[in-house]
Amino acid sequence: MTSRRSRMNTSADFRYSSSLDTMRLAYDEVYVYTMGRPGFILEHVVDAYGAHTSTSDSQPIGLVFALLGLYLHVEKHFSRRQVQTVHTLLGRRQRAWPIVDLPNDRGAMTVAEVLAASAGPEREQAIDAWCECVWHAFHASRTRIRDLLAGVPDRAVIPQG
Repeated sequence: MTSRRSRMNTSADFRYSSSLDTMRLAYDEVYVYTMGRPGFILEHVVDAYGAHTSTSDSQPIGLVFALLGLYLHVEKHFSRRQVQTVHTLLGRRQRAWPIVDLPNDRGAMTVAEVLAASAGPEREQAIDAWCECVWHAFHASRTRIRDLLAGVPDRAVIPQG
């Protein structure tokens, strides 16, 4: 016999699963869209989605690299190529990556809203807004993420200040 509570959980699980499926479909479309855009903004989309959808089962390096990318893009105004260079430099190191606390609220904006924006400058502004929204949701981890950059050998890549 199935209790009312079980049915409600199943229904909630279905709604949550459907929401994740919808977000994944929107992400896939935005991903493909950004592949052909100038400046190769795909890196920012991957980082925002990676942080936005991380769970306690996610690999620490994935979330850390996503947050590094968001920090460098949002606060330091790095291009995608500069973010990728930093990821490459840090990825060469053998280390244990820090565990980052996952906020319950990842920000009000989602990839679905990015996709809803008109293709072109409006969508690219939406991507930037989404990156900012997700980064601010993880603001409690800012110092931990920033400190990872302390030993990056190529100082030409990282603006000081």
